[in-house]
Amino acid sequence: MSIEARIAGFVREAEPDDDTLDIMRLALFDWAVCAIAGQREPVACILRDHALAEAAQGPAAIVAGGTAAPSRAALINGATSHALDYDDTHFAHIGHTSVAVVPAALALARDVDLGSVIKAALIGSEVAVRIGLWLGRDHYQVGFHQTATAGAFGAAMAASRLLGLSKPQMITALGLAATKSSGLKSQFGTMGKPLNAGLAAETGVLAAQWAAAGMSSSETGISGALGFGETHHGAADKAAFDDMGSRWLMRDVSHKFHACCHGLHAMLEALSGAGGHVQSATIQTHPRWMSVCNNPAPKTGLEAKFSYRFTAAMALSGIDTAAIANFNDAMTVDPALVALRDRIEVQEDAMLTEMQARVALQMADGSTRDLFHDLNAPISPSTRQERLTQKARAVIGRALAEDLWQAVASGDLSRLTTLLQRPSC
Repeated sequence: MSIEARIAGFVREAEPDDDTLDIMRLALFDWAVCAIAGQREPVACILRDHALAEAAQGPAAIVAGGTAAPSRAALINGATSHALDYDDTHFAHIGHTSVAVVPAALALARDVDLGSVIKAALIGSEVAVRIGLWLGRDHYQVGFHQTATAGAFGAAMAASRLLGLSKPQMITALGLAATKSSGLKSQFGTMGKPLNAGLAAETGVLAAQWAAAGMSSSETGISGALGFGETHHGAADKAAFDDMGSRWLMRDVSHKFHACCHGLHAMLEALSGAGGHVQSATIQTHPRWMSVCNNPAPKTGLEAKFSYRFTAAMALSGIDTAAIANFNDAMTVDPALVALRDRIEVQEDAMLTEMQARVALQMADGSTRDLFHDLNAPISPSTRQERLTQKARAVIGRALAEDLWQAVASGDLSRLTTLLQRPSC
């Protein structure tokens, strides 16, 4: 059986357990917080203004107001929710799942309740993670952005589940997504990175709609000869699908508690244990992150989100890296921060996992400190919810955060949509 057929069967038949649905419910809440907070970002405003300037509207809600065709709304909302780079990450997928999948599901939420949207988004996210594993590290290392590539397939399957497509139609949607999905790591540090998330969501909606309308495609558009995997440096690791349906990899999704690239978070969590005046520091990280978030001398707030040296200097100077506003252009030229940045060295260590970091501090008094953190350390559901609630209150304010959580927790899709459409700019 092809992996396309296996995926389609899973999407048609999967019934997630309550604990995993609870994790996706938190992911939806976190996605909504990031989308509301990101609506003022230039990429969000450009896409939204462009859509609203067109005469055509549609049934799908746009974050910050207005409506559009489902594919256009998915594009805008996906990019908006990834604009701040504060959304969840799955390290097996090597990318961000919610920003590609949730906008596609919400764009097609017609005559369904929020519970159905959450279930479809979870199933689509699981597919994105599995395809990310199947593509493997080489696909990412050669320059493809898996949020956009694997994410597009997850978005297509979430959309297909909500549209009630047959198994053959889902296989078609996967084939259509295979010929349309794209996204490059060269866009990191620019507006092109959040756009990648929007493009994945748009691709998913269109692929499902086209399949529903009767368009045909290769039945092995992902896994076949000259298919997506072969042409995009995929490892084609079939073991990635072995336990699909019996084990949910989305239970291991990682949420951000710092407003920067997730590759920096193990280091920043380790530095939470730092104290006193630091003279210099040496950071050790997995080699993969060296090409992702090791900008040695960022010149903009956006570039700073991809810099070990600069975010470490911020943390060591007592600057809150959870506060989005602190990642601004003026911060990158602050003389004290630049001086400390230049005393920080970043090294790769293949013995570390992609979720670990080690930091050696040389203190001003001559003493040394060794710090370590592993993002794979278990986090209880209650702790996850507590930290996400704290993040939401800090990002969008206590009142809106609590209103938003009530809408998600109670399954009130109408209220959630209203809150998402409320403009803050």
